[in-house]
Amino acid sequence: MRILLTTCSFQDTPGPHHQLLAAQGYEVVCERGPLSEARMLELAGDFDAFLCGDDTITRAVLDRSGPRLKVISKYGIGLDKIDLAATKEKKIPVMFTPGVNHTTVAEHTFCLLLALVKNLIPSVEATRKGEWLRLTGHELWQKKIGVIGLGRIGQEVIIRAKAFGMEVHGQGNFWPTEFCEQYGVIRHETADSIFGACDIISPHTKLTAETKHLINRHRLALMPKGAVIVNTGRGELADASAIIEALDSGHLAGYATDVMEQEPPVADDPLLRHPKAIVTAHVGSRTFESVPRQAMKSLNNLINFLNGSGEVFCANGVVPSAES
Repeated sequence: MRILLTTCSFQDTPGPHHQLLAAQGYEVVCERGPLSEARMLELAGDFDAFLCGDDTITRAVLDRSGPRLKVISKYGIGLDKIDLAATKEKKIPVMFTPGVNHTTVAEHTFCLLLALVKNLIPSVEATRKGEWLRLTGHELWQKKIGVIGLGRIGQEVIIRAKAFGMEVHGQGNFWPTEFCEQYGVIRHETADSIFGACDIISPHTKLTAETKHLINRHRLALMPKGAVIVNTGRGELADASAIIEALDSGHLAGYATDVMEQEPPVADDPLLRHPKAIVTAHVGSRTFESVPRQAMKSLNNLINFLNGSGEVFCANGVVPSAES
């Protein structure tokens, strides 16, 4: 059984997943993802399974993978880099790992948000140079935060926002009524509505054709002057050129993100050095606690499927036998 392992978090972080994988006797080929379509095309055809991160798995990659590929086990929950329609047609199960990283991503959301509104980065940069730069920041208390997407991560962000005394607004196709009543979430029916009402926007929705560039020039203009955006969802949820324009004009006070449209970004990407932006390298779910949870779930999905027994979490509704 030949496995392509591409997720760097799985490879780099210690935990029981390494021992469990080694015990299976698979031939494991490691690559440093996320891999482009071109690299996936070079590798496709020689593997029984992919244990992947955010690699680009297109119809062309699946075509070249041929009948040998039995299963794709995604480390994580974002599936927008996989052509799910093509996997259904080809009856290739796609596994994923819901419920393992919502705590750490929500924490990272507030790490970025606090760093932004408290001017943490320029303050620390100054003191490291021996300077004593006393910048004035903002409180989160009583600020209006708009959470778009109220799944597990969105709910964890809301819990933390309420602990900071924030006024919480929500918008999304999924509305957990009991939870929202408990935490006093103000409901918005449209994205335009929530952008127009909030000082802070934090998107946690899936990336789809409808949500690509959810954060755009039109919606940024609806926000009050001095608003901020924090994005730990997907880079493609935000139009980077619109973000930079709003930062440069002063309408947007700051943008903090853990995700970019291209990862890793080109070295001269203007967001990386913008004085009003904070960019981290897609590490929101990369903790010593979260990585083993995700890794074990993705690995158990793979092992249980290939063994034909045990629990699996399938994202595309295709669960044939491993021998099919």
